[in-house]
Amino acid sequence: MSERIAKLKRKTKETDIEMSLQLDGTGKSTVNTGIGFFNHMLEGFAKHGFFDLEINCEGDIAVDCHHTVEDCGIVLGTGIKNALGDKKGIRRYGSCILPMDEVLVLCAIDLSGRPYLNFEAEFTTDRVGYLDTEMVREFFYAISYTAGMNLHIKVLNQGNNHHMIEAIFKSFARALDEATSVDPRIQDVLSTKGSL
Repeated sequence: MSERIAKLKRKTKETDIEMSLQLDGTGKSTVNTGIGFFNHMLEGFAKHGFFDLEINCEGDIAVDCHHTVEDCGIVLGTGIKNALGDKKGIRRYGSCILPMDEVLVLCAIDLSGRPYLNFEAEFTTDRVGYLDTEMVREFFYAISYTAGMNLHIKVLNQGNNHHMIEAIFKSFARALDEATSVDPRIQDVLSTKGSL
């Protein structure tokens, strides 16, 4: 099987992003977005999904974090789609129910090629570190639509906002690792239509 790697550059008037993603990695990462807590979440995503991730983003964070977070989601979603190629042999579906102290989060993924996001989480603070909590949904929306991913994220047990966001990123990582994993029983794509 060829290496499943994507390298992207995306530059706008608001952000300048370079990213490298290897799906079959070891969980190593180098992340610099200018937003410390967001870096921490992306590093956790790489570690718990066994993805190798390098991302460098220079964004207009003097305005706010919106463009940086959303555009990183666009680039990461595009990278996932590009690295998957024709999707032959992948499991397609992945899910994870992940606990983090008092918090419990469900994430389920279908790499169907049809974008959809169902996001159920209620945060009780406007910000964790320098990350606006409302941007968590926007990040995963951008991923789901650029990757062509059916993505469901639901916080089953509420709690500390840091814990909720971290559990969301980790459960997403584990579900994506499962969905992108190659199953030797799948000779083509896992669809009666013959394509994903």
